[in-house]
Amino acid sequence: MSSTSSLVPTLPGRSYTDPEIFEDEQAKIFERLWFCAVRAEDLPKPGAFRTVQVGRENVIVVRGRDDRLRAFLNVCRHRGARLCMEEAGEVKRTIRCAYHAWSYDLDGRLAAAPNLAKMPDIDRVAYGLVPVELREWLGYAWVCLADEPPSFEENVMGAATERLGDLASIDRYHVDKLALGRRITYTVKANWKLLVENFMECYHCATIHPELTAVLPEFAGGYAAQYYVGHGAAFADRAQGFTVDGSAGFEKLPDVAQEQDRRYYAITVKPQVFVNLVPDHVILHRMFPIAVDRTVVECDWLYHPDVVASGADLSHSVELFHRVNEQDFDACERTQPGMASRAYREGGVLVPSEHHIAQFHQWVDRRLRG
Repeated sequence: MSSTSSLVPTLPGRSYTDPEIFEDEQAKIFERLWFCAVRAEDLPKPGAFRTVQVGRENVIVVRGRDDRLRAFLNVCRHRGARLCMEEAGEVKRTIRCAYHAWSYDLDGRLAAAPNLAKMPDIDRVAYGLVPVELREWLGYAWVCLADEPPSFEENVMGAATERLGDLASIDRYHVDKLALGRRITYTVKANWKLLVENFMECYHCATIHPELTAVLPEFAGGYAAQYYVGHGAAFADRAQGFTVDGSAGFEKLPDVAQEQDRRYYAITVKPQVFVNLVPDHVILHRMFPIAVDRTVVECDWLYHPDVVASGADLSHSVELFHRVNEQDFDACERTQPGMASRAYREGGVLVPSEHHIAQFHQWVDRRLRG
């Protein structure tokens, strides 16, 4: 098919159904790039931890006694037992293996083990937990399993610059200072790439998102907010706020610029984060690919701390994107079975308003080819 054609080919169906391709993606995408793991405020005090599946590895993110967040592979250095079985918890002094009682300080050093005094040659750092690189941005801990992580500034922060035109545009929302108003976790029976593709385009918006297009009427035309650098979709004249019924939301976040008011911006941070910016709150999705046909999505609605502390009713605000999520994920689940059909063996096609998705497909292909 010619590159000038109005129809551009997609990835073939097996890209979404083949467990070997998924394994390859885990190794070459999720284990080599920055992965948004946990919200920093979910670890409020020293000893608080979360465990996260990143590619084929399980990672512990823990807050140290110095208040710093650190990440380690969730594996005891003695005989390989998993240290923390729970998804979240708190340890008092050390991370202790329930098998042979090897214990690790919150900075990863080996702290104690039965008969350790009789083994003075053991290097407590060398036999400490295997560290994982960690950076904090937007109030989240991002981890990278690569021996030599790619530039965080280029690969993560750069996605916001590429989308908005400059970093100041996202800095004005002070996402790291916002408070968690609501979190909803969805299990989607679809390949992670279908979710990314869905988020990137709005050709489907008029069909399945009546509430969203009522607030953002230009989406009914099929062009997504991500189609133009720096462009934010304008609210409908009748919409007072970004809410399910167009009713008023909350006061604009203090430093959001006038030209950003009454506008919606969407950012894709490959491979697994979507950021949605509106004047009074921020919605952040984190995807966790569990299997070739299963993806867990954790969606956070973030507001000014005063709004959350006041006990304000967030339901109209949350309900809009909750419906969008359910509509999108239903569409992805409707698509997943077709990926295994002989009708989709060679893949499908992208219409002009979706051509930018071809760049995502090329990116996936490049990552897998190394």
